[in-house]
Amino acid sequence: MDKLWSKTKIGNLELPHRLAMAPMTRSRAQEDGTPGELSSLYYAQRASLGLIISEGTQPSDDGQGYLWSPGIYTEKHIEGWKKVTDAVHGAGGFMYIQLMHVGRMSHPDNTPHHRQAVAPSAIAPGVEMFTAKGMQEIPVPRELSEEDIQTTIADYRKAASAAIEAGADGVEIHGANGYLIHQFIGENSNKRTDKYGGSIENRARFAIEITKAIVEEIGAERTGFRISPGVPLGGIEEGEQGPEVYLHLVKELAQFNLAYLHVMHVGNETLLQEIRSIWSNPLLVNRAGRSLEDISIDIDNGVADMVPVGVWSLANPDLVERLKKRFSLNEADRTTFFGGNGSVGYTDYPTMKDLKSQEG
Repeated sequence: MDKLWSKTKIGNLELPHRLAMAPMTRSRAQEDGTPGELSSLYYAQRASLGLIISEGTQPSDDGQGYLWSPGIYTEKHIEGWKKVTDAVHGAGGFMYIQLMHVGRMSHPDNTPHHRQAVAPSAIAPGVEMFTAKGMQEIPVPRELSEEDIQTTIADYRKAASAAIEAGADGVEIHGANGYLIHQFIGENSNKRTDKYGGSIENRARFAIEITKAIVEEIGAERTGFRISPGVPLGGIEEGEQGPEVYLHLVKELAQFNLAYLHVMHVGNETLLQEIRSIWSNPLLVNRAGRSLEDISIDIDNGVADMVPVGVWSLANPDLVERLKKRFSLNEADRTTFFGGNGSVGYTDYPTMKDLKSQEG
């Protein structure tokens, strides 16, 4: 694991190693979208991971899909995130806020305005969503007009500016996992006949225009982008042209000189190698189902520059120290992944020092 512990750079940030904390929805924000009371402690506990990528954070009312997810578009949101970023910086880490507009992956019961969700086309994802009334089928969304698309891009721009005002070191654009940008990429979720649908270039256009707006607002060195080629979450099917859409998108994103590209990888090794050949800036690869023994394999093979980790970092605030000392890991409590009002399953995972003091 020697390469795993070598220093690296993301944008203008000097990082101590090549691990990062992956974005993970935790559903513990206040009802108005302000980060919860324990959020500062939660992220600061994990600051030794160097680069902290926040949970998905909506850039607007329309961007919310889940109960108790945070936002970054009001003054209260900015004040709440400022406490988080200050805590992370105080503990020696850096923080990117992930901008996540869920598009059709929403339910009116979960949003502040209770309106119909928006999407590239009026096509329901065919899945259920948790609401205060229990699991409910996600209804058909409203198709965004071209004017709506420009408003949404402006929302992303405003949210990126707000994130920097809140003290974030940058933002990650969430273009993955079945959410709005991915819905434009998907073949079965985007049936548009205008310049945002149909061809390979058109399916990637929305992602590129959002990136352009954010780079203009906060700078390329503060902007990352996440993709998930082949991931069927949210009912997305990318079709036979899916890999071509991603290769076109990555080529276009490369021209912005972004801080990084973050790939949620599920098995198309040829496509990953092609992306690596196109992308010369830092590449983050989150490999689904990876074993702990293989945590550095993509770095060792030159495929990735950094390795974001999710559940391991959720359950082990001192993951870096544990890996270096080959100390056993805490097991994650999956029943507490989403929601909760207290510290249980959130900020109460013990560190090595905690366990040793209990033994003593």
